[in-house]
Amino acid sequence: MTFTSYEEFWPYYVAQHSRAATRWIHLCGTLTGFALTAYGVARGRKRFLAALPLIGYGTAWPAHFLIEGNNPATFGHPAWSLRGDARMIRMMLAGRDAELAGIARKWLAENPCRGCPPVTDSQGT
Repeated sequence: MTFTSYEEFWPYYVAQHSRAATRWIHLCGTLTGFALTAYGVARGRKRFLAALPLIGYGTAWPAHFLIEGNNPATFGHPAWSLRGDARMIRMMLAGRDAELAGIARKWLAENPCRGCPPVTDSQGT
């Protein structure tokens, strides 16, 4: 898909993370990678600098294939996806995960995939 702005891309990005499990795997992978990278910087261990991209993407991408059944938005929009990931994680840490689920449902309802089943997570949202 093509987008003319990040704000146009944002609901699509959230829709690619429509299931709560995918969002939480992203959060855990990103925060773990960030923590190990910060540890490496603090201890002067340069090899730990690779932790953020390796652990962050290494946990997030399989969630797309196995949970969402889609390709990561990073493949087509890397810079906006990185920005979207940061925004999504900030919202989750602020207790706004239900708002993200609503954004995803709305975008998916307005942009149906032919032959795709409706998206619900384990809570039926």
